[in-house]
Amino acid sequence: MKKLTMLALMLGSYAFASFPAVAGTPTVSESSSFEQKTGEDLYNSICQGCHMEGGKGVSTGAGFYPALAENAKLAAPGYPIYVLVNGLGGMPSFKHYLTDEQIVEVVNYVRTHFGNDYQEKATLEDVKTMTNR
Repeated sequence: MKKLTMLALMLGSYAFASFPAVAGTPTVSESSSFEQKTGEDLYNSICQGCHMEGGKGVSTGAGFYPALAENAKLAAPGYPIYVLVNGLGGMPSFKHYLTDEQIVEVVNYVRTHFGNDYQEKATLEDVKTMTNR
């Protein structure tokens, strides 16, 4: 019975590993960093799971995930950079999983989508100031 269980686990793992990634599924490199490059791809594969499609967020049920849609806290690029780098509340820090370039991309994406129209761009220098990299 033990051998049969191990075989089933191995076959299940193989089958799971052989499926191609589904759109919106985060892919991670060997260095444990996310591979997505564009702000849209990063949002769709990493952020959308909590902040929901369209940045609507969730305020009822099992958790609270703030809406990014029409969010005045995103007016200055420093705030979303800080939150991504350091985490806040239930959101973990992404400092060790995203490059500075990826942080710039996703911050600029959420600040110009979902009813947000903040034109001041986040820069690599803004991120480097907060990450000390």
